[in-house]
Amino acid sequence: MQNRVDTRRGLLIILSSPSGAGKSTLSKRLREWDPTIEFSVSATTRAPRSGEEDGVDYHFLTEDAFKETVAKDGMLEHAHVFGNFYGSPKAPVQKAIENGADVLFDVDWQGAQQISRSSLQDHVLSIFVLPPSIKELRRRLESRGQDAAEVIQKRMSKSWDEISHWDGYNYVLINDDLDTTFERLKAIISAERLKLSQQPGMMDFIRGLHQEFTEVEE
Repeated sequence: MQNRVDTRRGLLIILSSPSGAGKSTLSKRLREWDPTIEFSVSATTRAPRSGEEDGVDYHFLTEDAFKETVAKDGMLEHAHVFGNFYGSPKAPVQKAIENGADVLFDVDWQGAQQISRSSLQDHVLSIFVLPPSIKELRRRLESRGQDAAEVIQKRMSKSWDEISHWDGYNYVLINDDLDTTFERLKAIISAERLKLSQQPGMMDFIRGLHQEFTEVEE
């Protein structure tokens, strides 16, 4: 009897949310649940900070090298932020998904749009995480104790612009309970991994079944 096909292509998993909605915690749980999920390492033109390692924290590029990569369609998404360029190199992501590994992206809605329109768009799984209420979003930001009041206000002011792009994603999750949201997130990823577009060996498997059926009939 022919064996079941287990090989698959990887997914480009995009997680976006306003600050405080739970994206970072969900990303951490995802990689604990499945350590084979890789985290996309961004490229940047800013100088390395103390302790940062090239290829681990960022791919550190000169501005000319970054622009050349963009010109050659080598970035899945890129942006100019506070005087420096940031982007997601395509080559390592393409290699990973061809080898059946999922790659996790922590980008905003603009980055998500660019990746979803890239040459790897057929393998994109985009998920937006919403807070249960704006009041709860503020409470979470304040309870972290990491930011000054003016920083929290800036994050809150930016949150509505981010939330307004919710309909550009494949899935939207309301994070009113972290454990429940995480279970739903796992279910989404597990199902998307089984889509026919992610199973390149299925056609050969079907051909094998047809050949086997023909031999049995003879």
